[in-house]
Amino acid sequence: MFWRSVITKETAQTGQFILGFAAFSEEGPGVPILQLLNVICRTLTRVMAAGGVREVGTIDLGAPVTRASTILFNSIQEMYQHELKIKKHKKVSHYTYGRYGSTTTIELENILKELEQAYHVFLTGTGFGGIALALMSLCRPGDEILVSDNVYGPTKEISQELLKEFKVSAKFYNPDSFEDLKNKISTKTKMILVENPGSNTFEFQDLSKIVNLAKKKKIFTFLDNTWGTPLYLKPLKIGFDMSFSSATKYFSGHSDAMGGSLAVNKKVFKQIMFFYKLSGYRMSADEAYLIIRGLRTLDTRLNQHYENTKQIINFLKKQKKVKEILYPHNPSSKNYKLWKKYYSGATGLLSIVVKSKKKSSVIKFVNSLELFGIGYSWGGFESLAILQELRSNKKDEYLQGRKFFRFSKDEHIVRLHIGLEDPKDLINDLKRSLRYIK
Repeated sequence: MFWRSVITKETAQTGQFILGFAAFSEEGPGVPILQLLNVICRTLTRVMAAGGVREVGTIDLGAPVTRASTILFNSIQEMYQHELKIKKHKKVSHYTYGRYGSTTTIELENILKELEQAYHVFLTGTGFGGIALALMSLCRPGDEILVSDNVYGPTKEISQELLKEFKVSAKFYNPDSFEDLKNKISTKTKMILVENPGSNTFEFQDLSKIVNLAKKKKIFTFLDNTWGTPLYLKPLKIGFDMSFSSATKYFSGHSDAMGGSLAVNKKVFKQIMFFYKLSGYRMSADEAYLIIRGLRTLDTRLNQHYENTKQIINFLKKQKKVKEILYPHNPSSKNYKLWKKYYSGATGLLSIVVKSKKKSSVIKFVNSLELFGIGYSWGGFESLAILQELRSNKKDEYLQGRKFFRFSKDEHIVRLHIGLEDPKDLINDLKRSLRYIK
């Protein structure tokens, strides 16, 4: 038997740790770190400790990856009792069958429940799976949903194309006009789906006004919070019924995992759980492991993404070829006040509006970037750049059918994700490539 110093409590006033001691047996099993932590530890501290096991002579800092289809029990009675616990939504260490999840996914669910301050969190195999889960769980034939016109392209596509096959109609409202949203509500409206800020064009909406209106009308509310993450905005605390994040992005942070997180309140839990159990929408244990790993550095990474982005923006503001920077950080931004009202920070994704009569020169600008990769997604450690077409072309899933964003023929949107590279190097890369824009 020996003693090891462990964190047991964090003082709220000073942020310093009070150390206690835990006994470990040299022969005994490892002790889950969270069992050593006092419950008053702040969320980020608990995220750091989650899933780790302290063994004699080593510390396993990763949540164990549990892969299983069949889950064994000691008796039929034990199996039935466990199923009853799950049905009553009581805390369990494992499920009864692999399709429902594993100890690894449960660990991730618990971490995200704390981050989101949610009743429950559903995990899906991809980010988009979380959006589909919410829509398919709650919408029924004859229903209508209101969707912000600036949502992620595939979200718009499932809303107006797939749901139509199930007799669910979608209306799109102007994200810059609360009155437009208000006027489009009908007796059939089942859900208001918001992406904040808007995909590629970064409009911010007055979220509390939307929630208050929806509650009066008894309408479900859904917020895609991938950009801000629950670190900077907790939608459920504002009053949203559902908070969605693509875990593929900042949660993972390494561009090597895919997943979705749908945090919900008690009001919608049962309906979503019903479809969730039957649909087979699940995240694998391996993906959950990678996302848990990423979450441990979420705060540190986002701080650095933001600091790098501020330097990039200071450079871009001085460039004549950049007409507008679509990012809320600047007090001059039309979205600054709404960002400050709801968010405690900002991340590394932005768009720039480039003015050029030659689209080919804008393409050359993007192609000539050396440190910025060209590819979909974002939220990893690396910087990315991609040209987003603004024409109302149905073949363009990302900006198809945009009705409310105004632009001229010689304006082009380039979306940038500012990674964790040295910002001076990123600035030099942009400076060198901007000269190709004519």
